[in-house]
Amino acid sequence: MKLKIAVLPGDGIGPEIVEQALKIAKVVCGKYNHELNCETAPVGACAIEATGNPYPEETHALCMQSDAVLFGAIGSPKYDHAPTAKVRPEQGLLAMRKKLGLYANIRPVTTFPSLLQKSPLRADLVKGVDFMCIRELTGGIYFGRPQGRSEDGRIAYDTCVYSREEIERIVRLAYGYAVKRRKKLTIVDKANVLATSRLWREVAQQIEKEYPEVETEYMFVDNAAMRLVQWPGSFDVMVTENMFGDILTDEASVITGSLGMLPSASIGVYTSVFEPIHGSYPQAAGKNIANPLAAILSAAMMFEYAFDLQDEGCAIREAVAASMDAGVVTEDISQDGKSYSTSEVGDWIAEEIKRL
Repeated sequence: MKLKIAVLPGDGIGPEIVEQALKIAKVVCGKYNHELNCETAPVGACAIEATGNPYPEETHALCMQSDAVLFGAIGSPKYDHAPTAKVRPEQGLLAMRKKLGLYANIRPVTTFPSLLQKSPLRADLVKGVDFMCIRELTGGIYFGRPQGRSEDGRIAYDTCVYSREEIERIVRLAYGYAVKRRKKLTIVDKANVLATSRLWREVAQQIEKEYPEVETEYMFVDNAAMRLVQWPGSFDVMVTENMFGDILTDEASVITGSLGMLPSASIGVYTSVFEPIHGSYPQAAGKNIANPLAAILSAAMMFEYAFDLQDEGCAIREAVAASMDAGVVTEDISQDGKSYSTSEVGDWIAEEIKRL
């Protein structure tokens, strides 16, 4: 099978972790006789420095021509400390989502036995946790208009907008995943306050009738935030709007004990993007200490979701699990004081896949 991938390393630790994910992808393709064609393009702060645009047209064209996008991270301290900057790296991420039609972000939240003690929650609460967060990506307050500030700068405003079509698309996707899993869907909103949330609930209640085999529950976002730390094992599939999803998925990611462990997929109209959920972590950039496992697991999701190559994705997951069991991990999740570099972890997993 021919696989064409756009590689967008981005900023900070992005290039280092994407290098390891790509290393694993090449080994998997060699093992399973696939032809991998990949091309690299800039995005984020590095793209601003090179072109003035955080998501250049050339980068977009490459993504549109590719079967999938393997993405690292966006963000730079240079722009974090310049709040009035007109062009920011994060605008590149929003532009990519909009132009590629990336309407759904999928984040599996899975705990690993060797990391239970790293979780801020009690081990008995997080043991066996396995659920999926589905976040709507192209609507809501991040994209709503009007948006801006008054002339004197004393007032700022954002607008949250959702259409029935946007809600139907993401809710049906969530039901599709719930049917394949444990047949439970939690729809998160703030219908007691927000008009957009009331539309979400109205549309979801109509679609719910088409899936009688799925247990559907509706939960206000504040209650969902509390439930995530009180009883995370009660969730199977969770779906919500853009800003709520942004916050809740970051909260959920902490349950596992390390942000460096969680991959994600952004499902699009034109192509799909696969990326670790952590940020650019500029303090670690160039030091070869960043945890590459989330990026490597994102590559596993790429094989599974973009190409329907389940065995290939499974091989990557097994090798990652083996590396954790063997203690071949970076310093952030090391248990015995012994740690390995980013590239050493990638090399070990590559060799493990060859052995499988």
